[in-house]
Amino acid sequence: MEEERPLNDELQRLREERLRKLEERLTGTPGGVIEVGDGVIQKILQEHPALVVDIWAEWCGPCRMVAPVVEDLARDFAGRVTFGKCNVDQNPAIAASFSITAIPTLLFFANGMLVDRAVGALPKEAIKSRVMRAFDTG
Repeated sequence: MEEERPLNDELQRLREERLRKLEERLTGTPGGVIEVGDGVIQKILQEHPALVVDIWAEWCGPCRMVAPVVEDLARDFAGRVTFGKCNVDQNPAIAASFSITAIPTLLFFANGMLVDRAVGALPKEAIKSRVMRAFDTG
């Protein structure tokens, strides 16, 4: 009986940690990158007037090069531009609806409308200038 208490405490801790991570993925953290999926893309487009979505896959080497750049830019533009990521293997409807033929692809949405796209592993400064141009941020 005495051994059950630590086990229950550990289970409760794991549940709370998992819930926190799930909430973070859905709402994002200040300067963080949110998860974008097939079922929530329309809601996210309505809630975030300036949105950049990184379309990627785990097996994609260039995608792994772009991921830290996207995270850096999310911090740099926190409060002005929202950054999201979408795993193309888990969300084929998004890939199909935006005619994604190569990854990584960055989609730039202003007020729910696609205003730009960038394909390939671009350097940080190139992506930053596209963000500034797409959303007129200075």
